[in-house]
Amino acid sequence: MNLLDYMPEGSPIEGYIVAMAALSAVVNAYLVYRVMIVRDGVGPRLRALKARRDTLRADLAAPRRRIKRNRSIGLMRRVVEKFNLLRTREARKASDLLLQAGYRSQDAVTIYFFLKLSLPFAFGALALLSVYVFGIVELAPTMRLLVCTGAVVGGAYGPALFLRNAISKRKDKLRKGLPDVLDLLVICAEAGQSLDGALTRVARELGASFPEISDEIGICAIELGLLPERRQALENLNRRTDLPGIQAVVNTLLQTEKYGTPLSQSLRVLSAEFRNERMMKAEEKAARLPATMTVPMIIFILPPLFVVLIGPAVVRVIDLLGRV
Repeated sequence: MNLLDYMPEGSPIEGYIVAMAALSAVVNAYLVYRVMIVRDGVGPRLRALKARRDTLRADLAAPRRRIKRNRSIGLMRRVVEKFNLLRTREARKASDLLLQAGYRSQDAVTIYFFLKLSLPFAFGALALLSVYVFGIVELAPTMRLLVCTGAVVGGAYGPALFLRNAISKRKDKLRKGLPDVLDLLVICAEAGQSLDGALTRVARELGASFPEISDEIGICAIELGLLPERRQALENLNRRTDLPGIQAVVNTLLQTEKYGTPLSQSLRVLSAEFRNERMMKAEEKAARLPATMTVPMIIFILPPLFVVLIGPAVVRVIDLLGRV
């Protein structure tokens, strides 16, 4: 019995096989290339920390009464300044959210507000052209109106949703690396290092395994050495992360600075609590796994299993009926 006997006449099965084989070869070559390539993730972070240090030094060295320079980034800054959006309360809130998402550029707030202003018009115009002018998809008049309205609403809320998603993912990465940070801080504190030196050493040691929290710790160490008040540097760390665990660490460091309490003992207790919390969350995910895997097993595993078990019998029956 040949599989080609059951194919329609003129079916280019050989062409399909050649195309799938070529696509498989290309995908495999790309995956091998991605596996073999070695990316330097430490270099960009070191350059970012150096830029942050240079910025702080320039701000501290500049005179107190200086005229603010009108820096421009082109059309985006002009549009945002025309609507006077950078002087509102939303600008401060957006700046904190961008810091929590990892966007520390001075123009991040400007770009964010420009996207919130322009994307509704851009998506709405694109939907109008696609539905009414070019007629890519044939829809009823009511559906056309709904598609255009949905495009405008998506453009309005798209930047906020993207930012919220980025913040959530980054907080998860910070939360995973926090117990290791505390363990290394305890070791450095018991070895007699100062807080600045301990934070710098921790940032250097964890740069490869937990780059997000390493960057935050490194920036905090730089600000501790450059800002006039050490409390301000620790509060900036809390503002950039907005994580309950890091807030507890910041409060512990502030109490240590103020009252002279032993740093290593407090950090050891916090480290044990965070490790227990991380273990409990892992156990919770493991307990939810059977219920989560039920639907994928039904959809993706049972049909191929039926094909493998019943398929040969069905083909044999068809072959017998064809001979009759």
